[in-house]
Amino acid sequence: MATSSQTTESGPVRETGRITSLDLIRGVAVLGILLMNAVQFGLGNAPYFNLSAGGSETWLDWAVGVFGEVFVDQKFMGLFSLLFGAGMILFIDRASNKGRRAVLLNLWRNALLLVIGILHFQLWDGDVLMVYAVSSVFLLALRKMPNWGLIFLGVAVFLLSVFSTLLTQAIADTTDASLSGLWTPGEIAEDEVIGPLYLLGFFLRALGLILVGAGLYRAGFMKGGLPARTYRRITVIGLAVGLPLAAAGVIITAVNDYSRDIAFMGQIPNTLGTIPASLGYMSLIILWNNRADNWLKERLRAVGRMALTNYLSQTALGLIVLTVVLGDADFVNRGAVLVFVFAVWVLQIWWSQAWLSRFLFGPAEWLWRVATYRSGQPFRRLQDSWRAG
Repeated sequence: MATSSQTTESGPVRETGRITSLDLIRGVAVLGILLMNAVQFGLGNAPYFNLSAGGSETWLDWAVGVFGEVFVDQKFMGLFSLLFGAGMILFIDRASNKGRRAVLLNLWRNALLLVIGILHFQLWDGDVLMVYAVSSVFLLALRKMPNWGLIFLGVAVFLLSVFSTLLTQAIADTTDASLSGLWTPGEIAEDEVIGPLYLLGFFLRALGLILVGAGLYRAGFMKGGLPARTYRRITVIGLAVGLPLAAAGVIITAVNDYSRDIAFMGQIPNTLGTIPASLGYMSLIILWNNRADNWLKERLRAVGRMALTNYLSQTALGLIVLTVVLGDADFVNRGAVLVFVFAVWVLQIWWSQAWLSRFLFGPAEWLWRVATYRSGQPFRRLQDSWRAG
């Protein structure tokens, strides 16, 4: 599954030693995340959570919205979070094998990620990198737990987010707390407790998934080496459990006419379905990865190898096109947002392979490596002796 290793004395993996299943999962995940993030770019925060809060003008808009709630929301972020946990363990193992001070190096690496996230947050308040950077400290502290211990603890932490959601709904029901920016259009009220509680739930979900991902990676699940029947079984069970739960959340919310009384409670079924659905998607991608290669898989792996660059560029493109250029346009609805998503997919699927045919890393990945190792790193292909000054 991985090609032969090419590394430098300073340590980072260049082309190889790459686990192709991880690249493919990451590529699919980063493209899938745009389906939901673009809603915030084009329509605002409330329509992301509430289909009736804006952008749903036609039957196509509603169909796009419902599809996103059932098949996309939380699932692709779940994949990305699982991969972050796996990537941390992979980084620590490789750094340790090279005789480096793996823990300190990882702390520094994720401190840099926190800085990237803070800068990204200045552009868009939906940043996830800060959450991952903070979560990395917990995984470092728990990394020596047995694989299944990490998985069970991760599930337990993830389920704590359900209690956080219940508390959020209880406070919303018993007070006059504003749901502006969360359930109704407008800006999030900074003096309300609802917003921080909701963010706590998001953090618990991300941290739980990161711990699960670390355990699953060390158990060999993400490398694609388990029997095909195991992945097929997880695909069927995961999607058969996760997607109906997500659909139930959509139905419950709609039946209650998108009332504030169900604003947070209605998301619990989708939350409960996130882990099984994400594992179902991951197993399906691994099964696909283990089959004969084709042009699409190669391009999606390139997207995954440039995941940080592509994630950040999605924000830049979304803010420029949907917020600045088309921000006041009447025709920007869920259907228009979907067209934007398809256009960005085509662009990133093309440019990722085109870039990596000339360079060893994406630009953001290369800068992160240079800062991590505090030394110049090879960048251009066929010029491996070149070092950045």
